[in-house]
Amino acid sequence: MQSTVENLGQLERRLTMAVPLAQIDKKVDERLKRLARTVKMPGFRPGKVPLKLVAQQYGPQVRSEVIGDEVQKAFSEAVRGQNLRVAGYPRFEPKPDAPADELHFHATFEVYPEFEPADLSGVTIERPVLTVTDAEVDKTIEVLRKQRAHFHAADRAAQDGDRVTIDFVGTIDGAEFEGGKGEDFAFVLGEGRMLADFENGVRGMSAGETKNVTVKFPDDYAGKEVAGKEASFAITCKRVEAPHLPEVDSEFARQLGIADGDVERLRAEIKANVEREVKKRLGGEVKQKVMQALLDANKVELPKALVEMEQERLVQNARRDLEARGIKMEGIPLDPKLFEEQATRRVTLGLIIGELVKRHDLAAKPEQVRALIEEFSLAYEQPDEVVKWVYSQPERLAEFEALAVEDNVVDWVLKQAKVVDQPADFEKLMGNAA
Repeated sequence: MQSTVENLGQLERRLTMAVPLAQIDKKVDERLKRLARTVKMPGFRPGKVPLKLVAQQYGPQVRSEVIGDEVQKAFSEAVRGQNLRVAGYPRFEPKPDAPADELHFHATFEVYPEFEPADLSGVTIERPVLTVTDAEVDKTIEVLRKQRAHFHAADRAAQDGDRVTIDFVGTIDGAEFEGGKGEDFAFVLGEGRMLADFENGVRGMSAGETKNVTVKFPDDYAGKEVAGKEASFAITCKRVEAPHLPEVDSEFARQLGIADGDVERLRAEIKANVEREVKKRLGGEVKQKVMQALLDANKVELPKALVEMEQERLVQNARRDLEARGIKMEGIPLDPKLFEEQATRRVTLGLIIGELVKRHDLAAKPEQVRALIEEFSLAYEQPDEVVKWVYSQPERLAEFEALAVEDNVVDWVLKQAKVVDQPADFEKLMGNAA
């Protein structure tokens, strides 16, 4: 079989091939004979249907299938012979003016780019570092205390941290508006749940007090009918309750799962959990910096087919996520262009990482994958069962294998680049939710 390759662009190729019609006729005849052994037709016993009738009934379908198979086979052999790495799926088209005894066709496709990964010796990466001390444990315990706070009536003006219960009626130009009225509405001052103007008006009020507060809605406020407008709220404060945090004692420890109420054991467990979470978040930030450094340093020509395939995959993921949230997506289109930037980034990183893994032997090793799975399992009550579950789910196992590869790439990049350690802020790192 002869084949020729044309370069249609930097990555686009066109392969022209020919398949002898005699070869196709032979395959069609073989398939029809096999089909005749089992095919059923009225008036004939199975296996006794004349081949001529079988050919009349099934010949066009079988011929179409054979041509498809032979074209795909010819394409695969030609690609291997030309040592081409096909990206995406080829587009097959018949070639006109072919000899009567041959089927000629074009296959148009893209190939993976060939590139030399950039030298990273001149790249500087700031690596956040943080050692968990008693101070971080104390901050975490304080968060846990606040999560378990109970409130008691306070005979004073409301201040940050208090829970206030109010009635309110909002008007714009003297008219009430939808969502601007509430009764027995409770919220904690200072948490930012309400607009700043509204909270500022409530702050300092006492139980039984009524006042009018002017609130300016932001221009980008979610409620379009009031966005950018100024409203007047008549607010009546019904209750002011001060928070009371639980003492860090045996009862507190038991509430957090320490059966014997040992406070020191509670601190030790909290520290271990915080260290694990800090390690995870620091690792995530470092990985993000490394991936951005790879993107900035390497300019890679992308096969359009791969980007389009990734866009479609992201569309399907988004649809499933929205449906899982109870949103009916039937008949609602999602434009793939919304995901073009994300798809381009993912494909680019995939090509760069793949090239680094191949050149520097950075593939995931079984012991690395096992360590990641075991570390993941520690967040659950039955770690051994979680480990077994992951290994029984090929898709989940593949996720950990991919994470191990990314970790290997990150470690390799950090050895090549200039790394500057920067102290990380605990509250910022943990998102104020230690």
